[in-house]
Amino acid sequence: MIQIFGTTKSFDCKTAQRWFAERRIPVQFVDLKDKEMSRGEFDSVVDAIARSAGSRSDAIEMMTDKNSKEYSSIAYLDDSDKADKLFENQLKLMKLPVCRNGKQIATVGLQQKTWEEWK
Repeated sequence: MIQIFGTTKSFDCKTAQRWFAERRIPVQFVDLKDKEMSRGEFDSVVDAIARSAGSRSDAIEMMTDKNSKEYSSIAYLDDSDKADKLFENQLKLMKLPVCRNGKQIATVGLQQKTWEEWK
């Protein structure tokens, strides 16, 4: 089952939902305003992104929205502190949407070319 973590007001999240719907691929949408990721879900997503990014710190960098107003609060932290801050402030700091296909594969942002392989 494919999960999309995001917000209902995010244009990119709506685009992701529409992309999967047009291809009749069932998804579960998780609104981060109602229910943020648990620590286990967050770590699973970071690990899945790290497989393609190369390292956990690269995955955290990919997941961080550098255009966020809150970015300055974590820009100079070390990697473990960045991960903790990102987990604590998912709505304000995380790049959306986060799409996960099982526990092994995840993407951040709009990545339709990767999603093509998920069918």
